[in-house]
Amino acid sequence: MSPIDGLIVYIIHPLLNLLWIVVLVSVILSWLISFNVVNAHNQFVSTIWRVTSAITEPLLSPIRRILPPLGGMDFSPIVLLLLIGFVQGYVLGELMRIF
Repeated sequence: MSPIDGLIVYIIHPLLNLLWIVVLVSVILSWLISFNVVNAHNQFVSTIWRVTSAITEPLLSPIRRILPPLGGMDFSPIVLLLLIGFVQGYVLGELMRIF
């Protein structure tokens, strides 16, 4: 296994999997807060919300500039999840074939 293969398999791919999970948690938590299922003033919920927002907002804000909310719905997390899937499936696969 070349160093590039090791970098992709052991570092980049798991980080993208973790990012995918964080985006999903952020979306679900935003729904739960919006529908008053969980209290945003709870310290644990607030901490999780701040951490997930700090991770996802720098990635979602450029997408939101291009794709505004349609009908009051924010589709930027879906676009981000599709981009992560594309990078994992196609880009990393091609990189492993090249090296």
